[in-house]
Amino acid sequence: MTDSSPLAISLFSELLTADQLLRNRLTRVLPNKMEISHFSVLNQLARGGSEKTPAQLAKTFHVTRGAMTNTLGKLEAAGYVHIRPDWDDARRKQVSISPAGLSARDAAIAAITPLINEMVQELGDAKVRAAIPVLRELRVKLEEPDGKAQRPV
Repeated sequence: MTDSSPLAISLFSELLTADQLLRNRLTRVLPNKMEISHFSVLNQLARGGSEKTPAQLAKTFHVTRGAMTNTLGKLEAAGYVHIRPDWDDARRKQVSISPAGLSARDAAIAAITPLINEMVQELGDAKVRAAIPVLRELRVKLEEPDGKAQRPV
C-alpha cells in the first residue's frame, strides 16, 4: 500500500489556491459591489424558477441558516429578492427573485463570462472537459455526511 498523503495534500492545496484566486478575480468584475454569495443565490433562484425557503437555500449552499438570512437580507435591501410569509406555515418564509434581481444576475453573468471563457480557452476545452468529472465526483464525495460518495449501481 502506498502513502497518498503528498498527492492528497497537493490536490487540496491546488483546489484551495485556485478557489481563492478565482473568488478574487470574480469579485473584482462583479457589478455594483455584488458579492459572490449574492450572485450565487440570485443565479440559483433564477435557474430554479420557483420560490425557495431560506432553509432550502442554506442547504443548497452548505451554509448556516443565519448566514443565508444575512445574505437574503442584503439582497432584499438591494431589491433583488422578495421575501414573503409562507401562506401554509407562518413560521416559514418564501424567497423569489425580483425583476431587478434578474437584471443584476444577468449583468453579473455578462461581467464574469469573458473571464471564464478566457480561462477555458487558455486551458483548452479537452482539459476542462476532463477535469469536470473529477471535480464533480470530489464535490459529491464531500457532500456526503460521512465523506463517502454513494456510487450508482
